[in-house]
Amino acid sequence: MAFGLSAVSAAAGWQVLTPQAGQQIDLQSRSNGVSYRIMVSRPDTPAPAEGYPVLYVLDGNAAFPVAAFIARGIARRSSETGLVPPLVVAVAYPQQDDFNYDGRARDYTPSAPGQPLAAAYGGAERFFQFLQTELKPLIRSRFPVDARRQGIFGHSFGGLFVSYVCLKYPQAFSTCLASSPSLWWENQMVLDQLPTAVPADGLPAFQLTVGALEDELPAGKLSAERRAALLSRPMIAPARKLAQALQALPGQAGRVRFQVLEGENHGFAWLPALARGMEFFVQQP
Repeated sequence: MAFGLSAVSAAAGWQVLTPQAGQQIDLQSRSNGVSYRIMVSRPDTPAPAEGYPVLYVLDGNAAFPVAAFIARGIARRSSETGLVPPLVVAVAYPQQDDFNYDGRARDYTPSAPGQPLAAAYGGAERFFQFLQTELKPLIRSRFPVDARRQGIFGHSFGGLFVSYVCLKYPQAFSTCLASSPSLWWENQMVLDQLPTAVPADGLPAFQLTVGALEDELPAGKLSAERRAALLSRPMIAPARKLAQALQALPGQAGRVRFQVLEGENHGFAWLPALARGMEFFVQQP
């Protein structure tokens, strides 16, 4: 006699999985008119007197569940490590796909001075204004947060945005986590922003990561056009150049971390980068 569930009873037993509990709200930005879905995961541990550190995470549709999971792990070990777990604020789009390719191309890419881009790109300044003047005040009004400890994480175009913003507006975030930043953008324009001295108010702490396999061409068949495009977009050398320039500044050597992630390609390097980056963030004073 065979034992097991019948097809009918098995089907009846299946239930829809619900995402990890958190809070979310849809907002339409005054800065650029774009609608965003904001997802928040608050630690179970009580907030310290100064409030939770806050990590803003780009590509929130994909990254929020991972970031919330990592934050819970930090919270579980907080009594042993003394590290305060962060409030995770993921900036997503009101759709179900993991990545909104049109939205991220528009919001995360800067335009070079005097060189306006097509409307599909170049919205980094307006997106930054949304974060600074709309989202941050909203989060402060609803959650106990530490205004001195505000971090940001982004991957690929998101890493480009993080690098751009943290160099141009060094007081906006205390820790900047740039995963596989697309620094090739607009003839490596972000590298032109490299400071030659530490501003009076200081620079944020930086983690820059890139996958060791990111400069390798895919094994599949590539058109000549696609091959040329990939070869014109180096990943490792520009990230290393940015890290070395920051490490060379007075007082920054211990606050800048650069890692080449062995065995990781561009599509998956953000996962270890986020895990390592969140611990790096909460370790910063």
